[in-house]
Amino acid sequence: MNIVMRSLLALLATAMVSPAFAAPAAPAGPGGVELIMLVVMMVVFYFFLIRPQQKRAKEHKNLVQSLSKGDEVVTSGGILGKVAKVTDDFVVVEISNNLEIKLQKSSVQATLPKGTIKSI
Repeated sequence: MNIVMRSLLALLATAMVSPAFAAPAAPAGPGGVELIMLVVMMVVFYFFLIRPQQKRAKEHKNLVQSLSKGDEVVTSGGILGKVAKVTDDFVVVEISNNLEIKLQKSSVQATLPKGTIKSI
């Protein structure tokens, strides 16, 4: 086993001293093409990832702020109900006769047109 280890170390040492490894590398600064590609990638990320997410977050914030009594809503858990009471951070949703649940406003995913719950 010692012979195998010595031969591996010798092979590694010769690979490190080969001309490809011995030549000093020139310092590489950002070239024009690399810099342009970096800027293009940042623009692509902005328009395809960041901007749409900000738009969805703004729409959800407006939806949560516009909740009022009588709105029919769907929660993020898939529960359908009618808003019975709205406070600053919470909303009480009636999901059946005399059955109400208290949820955070942010858990409301969408509002439905009036009469949707009765038609289901």
